[in-house]
Amino acid sequence: MDLKRLICALGLTVIVSGCSQSSSTAPDSLTASVLPTTLYDYTLHPSMTSTTGKSENNDTPLPTWTLAELVDTLQEADVILIGEWHGHPATHRLQADLLAALYAKRPHLTLSMEQFSRDKQYVLNQYLAGEIGEETLIHQAKAWPNYRSDYRPLVEFAKQQQLTVIAANAPRAIVRCVGKFGPDYLHRLPPIERSWVADSLTLDNDAYQQTFHERMGGGMHGHHGGNNHFFAAQTTWDDTMAESIVKHLAQFPHRQVVHTAGRFHVAQGLGLASRIAARAPQLTVVMITPITDQDSLPADAPDYPFTVQALPARYVSEKEMQQSMRKRFTSVSMGTCREE
Repeated sequence: MDLKRLICALGLTVIVSGCSQSSSTAPDSLTASVLPTTLYDYTLHPSMTSTTGKSENNDTPLPTWTLAELVDTLQEADVILIGEWHGHPATHRLQADLLAALYAKRPHLTLSMEQFSRDKQYVLNQYLAGEIGEETLIHQAKAWPNYRSDYRPLVEFAKQQQLTVIAANAPRAIVRCVGKFGPDYLHRLPPIERSWVADSLTLDNDAYQQTFHERMGGGMHGHHGGNNHFFAAQTTWDDTMAESIVKHLAQFPHRQVVHTAGRFHVAQGLGLASRIAARAPQLTVVMITPITDQDSLPADAPDYPFTVQALPARYVSEKEMQQSMRKRFTSVSMGTCREE
């Protein structure tokens, strides 16, 4: 995922969340050599760093796994991060399949979701308790537009099995304002709103930030504080989700957490996993990450990859992408941000 297939814009800021795909493959990376038949299908593989999962070059097909083999491997994990391309049918199908299979082996399970924010936890709880209907959930919890097709199966399974569901993310409006004004914007928030975001943000120049800036390229520098503000917004998501998961496991240490999030948050453990480790290094975190013939992982990545078909290109040229991004930047109102 590079500048040619940049990222989905959330409000004013440019934020990477796994919603676009790359057209390049590094020579030291592993990609899918045999693609599934349809956009609904996926093929599982062992971890690339395991003995059976390692391949010497891109021409060597990755070994395949069954769902049962993957589930057996994940039994001792504390946190399982399942990456997705938002709206990709196969990635959402795997999430539903894996959640059910993990529950069958280890019922003390919690579902955590990027797709709901902390301020809407009470609405999600009301729905799980049967106090409100689905339309009310979708409206009041500001569910994503693809909720019915992609996230309904996860929430309904959790409801049927009486599982806890964590609304793990930071509110979009606050994240947009961080992208506009930088991390100091959080000081403007009243205590209740400040509690909807992680206590601390990871702003060091770590591998995640370096990767973020590489993916951003130079095309958006100069907009609203530049890429530093954009990265502050990006890590606001990752740090908040990480803190939500860690706090839950501190309260319920014997549970296993399955978390759904965009691919960029998950891949290689650079984003979400690193922020979980910083808060709770004793936890075992596993990444399940999609790949295609266009979008790879490094050969030494610790992820458990699964192959899916590539989605259609969002843009076919850098010019097309930049025109679209600039239009979004100039058309979004910042009236929801608090003044100093």
